[in-house]
Amino acid sequence: MFSADNSVVPAPAAPAAFRYAPRPALPDRTRPDATAELRAALATRVLVLDGAMGTMIQRHQLTEADFRGERLRDHPTPLRGNNDLLSLTRPDIILDIHRQYLAAGADIIETNTFSSTTISQADYGLSHLAYELNYESARLAREACDGQRNAELQLRRDEPANADAGAVAPRYIPRYVAGALGPTNRTASLSPDVNRPGFRAVSFDELARAYHEQAAGLVDGGADILLVETIFDTLNAKAALFAIEQLFAERGRRWPVMVSGTITDASGRTLSGQTVGAFWHSVSHLPLLSIGLNCALGADQLRPYVAELARLAPVAISAYPNAGLPNAFGGYDETAAQMAAVLDEQLSAGLLNIIGGCCGTTPEHIRAFADAARRHPPRPLPTPDEVPAAGALTLSGLEPVTIRPGALLVNVGERTNVTGSRKFARLIREGNYEAAVQIAREQVEGGAQVLDVNMDEGMLDAPLAMTTFLNLLAAEPDVARVPLMIDSSKWEVIEAGLKCAQGKSIVNSLSLKDGEAAFCARARLVRRYGAAVVVMAFDEAGQADAYERRIGICERAYRILTEEVGFPAADIIFDPNILTVGTGLEEHRRYALDFLDAVRWIKANLPGVRTSGGLSNISFAFRGHDVVREAMHAAFLYRAVVAGLDMAIVNPTNLPVYDDIPADVRRAVEAVLWDESADATERLITLAESLRTAPNSQQETGNQKQGTTWRGAPVEARLAHALVRGIADFIEADTEEARQQLGSPLAVIEGPLMAGMSEVGDLFGAGKMFLPQVVKAARVMKKAVAYLEPFIQAEREKNSHSATQSLSHSVKTPTILLATVKGDVHDIGKNIVGVVLACNNYRIIDLGVMVAPERILAAAQEHDVDVIGLSGLITPSLDEMAHVAAELARTGSRVPLLIGGATTSRLHTAVKIAPRYAGAPVVHVQDASRSVGVLGGLLGSGRAAFAEAVAAEYEQVRTDYAARARQKEYLTIGQARANRFAIEWGAEPPAPRPTFLGSRVLDDYPLAELVPYIDWTPFFHTWELRAAYPRILDDPTLGEAARALFADAQALLADIVQHKLLRARAVVGFWPANTADADTIRVYADDSRRTELARLFSLRQQTQKAPGLPNFSFADFLAPAATGLPDYLGGFAVAAGDGLDALVARFQADHDEYRVILAKALADRLAEAFAERLHERVRQELWAYAPAEHLSGDDLIQEKYQGIRPAPGYPGCPDHTEKITLFELLDAGRVGITLTESLAMQPAAAVSGFYFSHPQSRYFGLGRIGKDQVEDIAARKGMPVPELERWLAPNLNY
Repeated sequence: MFSADNSVVPAPAAPAAFRYAPRPALPDRTRPDATAELRAALATRVLVLDGAMGTMIQRHQLTEADFRGERLRDHPTPLRGNNDLLSLTRPDIILDIHRQYLAAGADIIETNTFSSTTISQADYGLSHLAYELNYESARLAREACDGQRNAELQLRRDEPANADAGAVAPRYIPRYVAGALGPTNRTASLSPDVNRPGFRAVSFDELARAYHEQAAGLVDGGADILLVETIFDTLNAKAALFAIEQLFAERGRRWPVMVSGTITDASGRTLSGQTVGAFWHSVSHLPLLSIGLNCALGADQLRPYVAELARLAPVAISAYPNAGLPNAFGGYDETAAQMAAVLDEQLSAGLLNIIGGCCGTTPEHIRAFADAARRHPPRPLPTPDEVPAAGALTLSGLEPVTIRPGALLVNVGERTNVTGSRKFARLIREGNYEAAVQIAREQVEGGAQVLDVNMDEGMLDAPLAMTTFLNLLAAEPDVARVPLMIDSSKWEVIEAGLKCAQGKSIVNSLSLKDGEAAFCARARLVRRYGAAVVVMAFDEAGQADAYERRIGICERAYRILTEEVGFPAADIIFDPNILTVGTGLEEHRRYALDFLDAVRWIKANLPGVRTSGGLSNISFAFRGHDVVREAMHAAFLYRAVVAGLDMAIVNPTNLPVYDDIPADVRRAVEAVLWDESADATERLITLAESLRTAPNSQQETGNQKQGTTWRGAPVEARLAHALVRGIADFIEADTEEARQQLGSPLAVIEGPLMAGMSEVGDLFGAGKMFLPQVVKAARVMKKAVAYLEPFIQAEREKNSHSATQSLSHSVKTPTILLATVKGDVHDIGKNIVGVVLACNNYRIIDLGVMVAPERILAAAQEHDVDVIGLSGLITPSLDEMAHVAAELARTGSRVPLLIGGATTSRLHTAVKIAPRYAGAPVVHVQDASRSVGVLGGLLGSGRAAFAEAVAAEYEQVRTDYAARARQKEYLTIGQARANRFAIEWGAEPPAPRPTFLGSRVLDDYPLAELVPYIDWTPFFHTWELRAAYPRILDDPTLGEAARALFADAQALLADIVQHKLLRARAVVGFWPANTADADTIRVYADDSRRTELARLFSLRQQTQKAPGLPNFSFADFLAPAATGLPDYLGGFAVAAGDGLDALVARFQADHDEYRVILAKALADRLAEAFAERLHERVRQELWAYAPAEHLSGDDLIQEKYQGIRPAPGYPGCPDHTEKITLFELLDAGRVGITLTESLAMQPAAAVSGFYFSHPQSRYFGLGRIGKDQVEDIAARKGMPVPELERWLAPNLNY
């Protein structure tokens, strides 16, 4: 094991599993530790690995006799194909291959030991040779390296003698032997039998034993490095790393360790299902020399995953891909030049430190790679503080989880715990694991981010039950995606669980109750298994119940773990014991308060750690009274989060919203929790006995249909009428009638349906139809095509050689790919563009929302698209679009690119996106109505002229922009702050205190109350009907379409309100706050203003203003701390999207795209209306700084009220990262509002922001700011400058 400085800590004697039969007496060839030498080399140059061993062996056309040799001439099992055996029977061939790779320029030579474990060699009956195979293979590789070294040194010595002949002696470069540990032919996380998902063909212990023997043979034979490679199951790799650490402890020293995983296909996951991020989290517990990827994919396909590792890991990055993907004969076709060109780009992008080749590569490939490596510096290694997860607790299941300091509360699902769930315990005892797995699934679906599993029940074989259950969970990707908390009071049960978990889990728990020696030994093992740990406040004297004992034990454990064991503080989670209150015993009354005090102390005095607790313990005295217990949980958690609790073991499906607790119940449980009176427990008992539950009720909705006189026309006319008018009521009957008349479903599509859609397109292009009507037409078309698809399929099956195909393949139309970029969840505009284009006979490939660049690239190639359209609403999407453009350029794409969305602009497209995609047209599309014309230009006969015109226009835009930027003058941040908006503090009465401090939830808010606050003008703008409401209803051009759309909206809105199809939820909060330190807003826990909850960082205008005009910052509107005046800040998050997915799915199932978009647009409007109504309530009652306010709807829209509600991401505060702090203060996750990685809100129909009350507060646009302010804010936020620049890119003046 290793300590805090990565030195080796002696371990106890090897377990019996790691003792072996006598080995042959072989010389000790162990090498000195090369770690420092290798790290120095990696800092100055790119190192080169060798290429494929198997590919080179195949060139020799070896026979069975070659594999047997004299030694194994009579072996009973066929041996041909056992390439590792050749190190014993044909060492000349292996040595020659090594020499060829060294001559080609390899710095690191892998041993011929990919399958040299007892497990893999068992297939040949040669397990007994495993140690010798590894030893001899390492010896051969060492001999080759030493031979290369001696040859180079001899040339250097001969240099004077050769000088006259013009010979140049090569520079001596050290060569290293990497002992290769392959994955074996069995998987610890997957069953080889689909009918037995819990079965495993190999155990963790069997793997560890095999890897331990392999590693011993490799280092004894002269390996400099141990390389765990081609990892398709991370649990196999963890067994190898566990065995390696055991070997290091036995030998009292370390060897450098490299790890290389395998992404098996375009899903971006290993065979066992992990993403790249989850894989890194799972193996990052060791001080690795490098992390990387090899095999399965070619260099080009590996790139996005290598780039992700380079972003995440503070160690060297390696890549040794295959020579492309296998061809039809299982061979590899990429030439040395082709692969080198791809790797050259990745080196130039600063992604790699080590390159090499896997299947299909040869010395020719390695020579080309070495040439490329010499042309580029290595990737600079980030420090641990510079990676995205700096200071965070990182976990993983199939997907990564990163819990950063100050993150929202992490819910640990508790119902897969036999001590906490009677139902789960019964299922496990009965062996009904299928139903038990369903409980786990429900926990994850209910919001559990970590799954607690406990099998401590007297009648169970707990280690077996733990193993069985976790193996079955591993077969359920929707459950296995979350990390595990392996929970037991018995070490053997914890170990059994750790041996089943390929991800990075949490051990719950360790304590000092068995003394320091046992505590340290187990902590080292937890670290070796690659897990985080919960430490309970227990010591040799027992459980801590008093405050002083709790913090004393935690402080002692922290010192031991961080200073003696080398355990990172970020992986330590303290549980200072949630104990039961309401027992009637005097000494139990302060348990809840003492726990909160202990949490506060831990967070203040033990840097880097997290805190956790088992929530159900607090209410154990009220077993059987579920309403009371759940109320106690919610009330306790509400205050515990404020105190600093990071994680809680809870049942997320049965945790009520704090504000939903009936007032009398809340008062009663809080009186017990916070020890408010001596008789609080008795009063709660009395209340508990009187409580009863009430049933719920549901309502259903209905449909209406209508008919008109046009039904008497011929079927072709009826179909055209239905499309133009958007009438779907009779479409299936009319389509069937047309099919009967025309004799073919395809004839219906290509005839009357396409004719009708052409009419729609003509009317839209002429301005005689408007967007809502076009969307309705598309809905009708979809229904008709959906009806015909079974008939098309039947014709295809009847005659497989027929030209009859489905619509998407038979009608040869240009193909358009649409995607909302990664991190963004908004898609209304994109959907509308898709509908408009589909109505104009374009084939649409819609990838949806939050689409990663590699998926866009792959889909564009798969579908051979003609145009790619990118959409986004939030400002970080602008940077993501530029990244996608750069990725398209990198791949050599020439597909035109459309840019659209609320935050996009022609200027940004011309300045930031188009230059990154040179050689292909990039066009900003202002709205859906212009998309048809743009595509006509891009794809029509005049496409070249159109592209040239756009390029010239954008070049002029860039020139004008640069000229304006030079003309505009900016202040330094110091000058801008000196010109701040000056309020005469104290001249007016201070802001009143809000009616409550902290945050409160408003759940299931009456929708009917929100309807009057809807601003309908943006609704019409969504549909590109651009006039103000209500005047638009009487507009001579737009009026008819607007009235029809408004009527449809009112009907759907009434249905939504009446049947509660959407649910409005909000959280609102107020906190004492003052400004300090320039533009910093300090947010306090209470009116004493001694404890800071958070800091907010307001940006300030830096443009040179006319005399008398200030440079605004929102910090100007709060009283400075120096004035001594009390002031307050509010915050809110509202959403009206709960239920929208179900509503949209219902409409989509009916092929009703019109109502899909209508529902999304109404949800957005309801969310904005909720924000408006809540702000009104804040002004009048919740904060009550304007209690007498009486404003009309128009007044509200025109913002004539006192105070403001700016939102992060909007013009005055474009820094989206402030949203993180806002959501933490509000605990917005309680109402289902979360943030994506790009800080877009989910659901999309959501609004959030801050409340300022000062009468002189106002909205403003920030404009562009200078680097001095960015560097200043980044330093105060503790954020790397490049990261903040990425978030603020549209606002930078440099």
